[in-house]
Amino acid sequence: MCRNIRTLHNFEPPATDDEVRAAALQYVRKISGYAKPSAANAPAFERAVDAVAAASAQLLGDLVTAAPPKDRDVEAARARARAAQRSATRRSAWRAQAPTGACRRIRHGAQVSQDGVAHRAEQRYDLRV
Repeated sequence: MCRNIRTLHNFEPPATDDEVRAAALQYVRKISGYAKPSAANAPAFERAVDAVAAASAQLLGDLVTAAPPKDRDVEAARARARAAQRSATRRSAWRAQAPTGACRRIRHGAQVSQDGVAHRAEQRYDLRV
């Protein structure tokens, strides 16, 4: 859940109230363990989101820096490039370990026999293409 909380300080244009509230919502979801609270917990959940959003907005307003503001579009492009690099690295690492002709990941602990079939407990995963 917390992967969705983004840095909000020192951007041009500055963070909007909606962005601050979205970050507060993600934070409260993470620490409470609820993606959506029950009806009994909804008022406390909303109060917590409002309090965290208010504290975050005050913090963002009080922070000072000598660094020039960052451009949101440039930072988003950098994040996409990092994500693509991570994804490519994971795919290439998996392909290097996978048997020839593998069409899906093998569950942890599975054994691959000579005929290219993964066996684990009573389950079989056909890896031949």
